[in-house]
Amino acid sequence: MLNSDLLKAVSSYLAVMQSPVELVVSGQAHSKRAELIDFLKQIASCSDWLSLRESDGAALRSGVSFAINRQGEESGVVFSGIPGGHEFNSLILAIVQLGGADSPLDAGVRDVVDAVVDPLNFEVFVSLSCHNCPEVVQTLNSFAAMNDAISVEMIDGGLFPELIEQREIQGVPSVYMNGELFANGKLDAGVIVANLLERQPRAAQTSRTELQDVTIVGGGPAGVSAAIYSARKGLKVTLIAERIGGQVKDTIAIENLISVAATDGPKLAAVLETQLRDYPVTVKAHLRVERVEQRDGVENIYLNNGEVVRSRTLIVATGARWRELAVPGERENIGSGVAYCPHCDGPFFAGKAVAVVGGGNSGVEAALDLAGIAKSVTVLEFMADLKADQVLVDKARATANIEILTGVAVQEVVAASGAVTHLVYRERDSGVLQQLPIAGVFVQIGLQPNAQFIQDRVETTVSGEIVVDAKCRTSVPAIFAAGDVTTVPYKQIVVSMGEGAKAALAAYERILLGSDDGDLAVAA
Repeated sequence: MLNSDLLKAVSSYLAVMQSPVELVVSGQAHSKRAELIDFLKQIASCSDWLSLRESDGAALRSGVSFAINRQGEESGVVFSGIPGGHEFNSLILAIVQLGGADSPLDAGVRDVVDAVVDPLNFEVFVSLSCHNCPEVVQTLNSFAAMNDAISVEMIDGGLFPELIEQREIQGVPSVYMNGELFANGKLDAGVIVANLLERQPRAAQTSRTELQDVTIVGGGPAGVSAAIYSARKGLKVTLIAERIGGQVKDTIAIENLISVAATDGPKLAAVLETQLRDYPVTVKAHLRVERVEQRDGVENIYLNNGEVVRSRTLIVATGARWRELAVPGERENIGSGVAYCPHCDGPFFAGKAVAVVGGGNSGVEAALDLAGIAKSVTVLEFMADLKADQVLVDKARATANIEILTGVAVQEVVAASGAVTHLVYRERDSGVLQQLPIAGVFVQIGLQPNAQFIQDRVETTVSGEIVVDAKCRTSVPAIFAAGDVTTVPYKQIVVSMGEGAKAALAAYERILLGSDDGDLAVAA
């Protein structure tokens, strides 16, 4: 099942283990059990610290479930399914962490996890084709490795269709805690930490780090570029991000990043993080900035775990998020028929009728992807014509099971018994309301800048973008901004990287010259 090159790579990853880890497979019958055991035997052969055992007494979900125990004791980490595809890394990382490797989590996140006292039993329903699911699984696995009160089970939805139907799951990842829905739909580690913080008291507001020269908020291409350029200037740098990689992680194919012929979002995000951590940058991942206040000429950045970072300058590189329809029934049905990622959630609608709202490139590309899975796909566009590139439009019109409706406005998403049944749209010319029977709706209407935490401090446009000049300076001298969160046109990865570098150089220029002059001379 696993080729020699992959097994060699696994052996190198497991070389950091410092204590024994045991893979314990349930003794129950299952059609995939033999395949699972063969898979785990190959993994176990990669390290002397790793062993495999079959147990009739293991209290696991099924014959295709296995636990990862450390030093003979249960760790609370369980996989129900054969973790291939995107979840392969989740398995290897769990083994490494339970084998004694240090967790990369920031001290602030560790405090949140350490504060958990009452048992938290998580179930994470995934699809092995979902590129967003591993981050959730890996985050919760690391929590379980740190705190015995936390347990986690990854469940491959494809192997447990009855359970998927019973819980009416229509999107991944779908996370349950102690039997109740915890979070679903588009998730990342930052959302998980935020949800945990809502369930327990916050720490008192404290500052863990000395005064920083530059603090960057955002971990996408602009933020990482700004952090690296700042660090190379010898500055004291902190980067705060809910997720390293940002919106890039949700991009499947990338073929226009100059010097890189082809890659994908998760791979690029991993490369960005690797390069970032090669520099002396304090990284506070999975944490959210709530507000920024200036005191005594210093920017005070308040995080959702109660921590405060003090900095001479601030670079906002928080990017953007999927824009919502803001109609009744949308938020209420996220994960139950309303989705934003066709690659992750498309398989749940195999053989069903779905709709895509948005006629730009992302919308038409989503429709083309879904056409190979769904029974039918209806594209709804507000304007009179589709906005996508003509080559995409031509391809969509030539696809038999894609229907295109233009000049229409979605009014409501309607659901019954926990599942979307249809949406209501208005024909803009006639004003007539129509109903479109569907099982799922994929929203693809563009992006909205993530500037809420700073919009009361700096000038923004009506759409929420931070106004910047040619040097990425905002209306506040000590605050700079870069990337998709700003007014800079052309929201592209390569543009964001360049803007991040510009913002870092402009912040360095300000620190070097110590001036608020709007026409700062370029430093030599």
